[in-house]
Amino acid sequence: MKGIDSRRSGDDRTLVDKILTPDEIVHLGVILYTLGCCGFIGIVLLSTAKMEHLALVYFGGLSSSFLYTGGIGLKYIAMGDVLIIVTFGPLSVLFSFMAQTGYMDFYTLFYAMPLALNTEAILHSNNTRDMENDHRAGVVTLAILFGYAGSHILYAVLLFFPYIFFSILGLQCSFCFLLPLITLPTAFKLEKMFRDRTLQKVPKETAKLNVSFGLFYLLACMMTNKDKFPYLGVI
Repeated sequence: MKGIDSRRSGDDRTLVDKILTPDEIVHLGVILYTLGCCGFIGIVLLSTAKMEHLALVYFGGLSSSFLYTGGIGLKYIAMGDVLIIVTFGPLSVLFSFMAQTGYMDFYTLFYAMPLALNTEAILHSNNTRDMENDHRAGVVTLAILFGYAGSHILYAVLLFFPYIFFSILGLQCSFCFLLPLITLPTAFKLEKMFRDRTLQKVPKETAKLNVSFGLFYLLACMMTNKDKFPYLGVI
């Protein structure tokens, strides 16, 4: 709606290809937010967690999702990356854990970080690919602030740190946590594409990696005995 993406940039073609009009996007957003709030009411009724705790985390995430591009538009002032890491990692996992167990445990944030960093790698690769277009539109992102060399380093950190995390967990706690390392060759391939500045497909391929990485992480958690999870008292 702000005219930043064009037909030559961006992976989401909904607006630029006129699949939906801006008004239809707004109406769809209202419907989805309403459904989300209805779901929240259902969780409050079923969960043993305190309503104020659930509300604090849920509406914190809800407002963050709006402020990403709406309101002050944190995405456009180099705060979108931070918001994505917080919302798509710690907040989501903390809310899910609290709704199911009935209490808040901040150690769950430890387990949220691998996928949060991997998700941020998607956004960062997208911003790096589009940084010239964003710069012309007056948008400020971490990719623009860091430049290409700095962005490459950041992408590598976001991409490979989760594998270091799982290597340590696998060796110290349970070998099941080594399962996500199956996707490591794909990560090296993506890093090479980024290094060679062939970025057109990197965001989409990083998103595909995120799916397989997350599925192997889920499988590892399901296969691991609850006593092998560090820091958590119950699973």
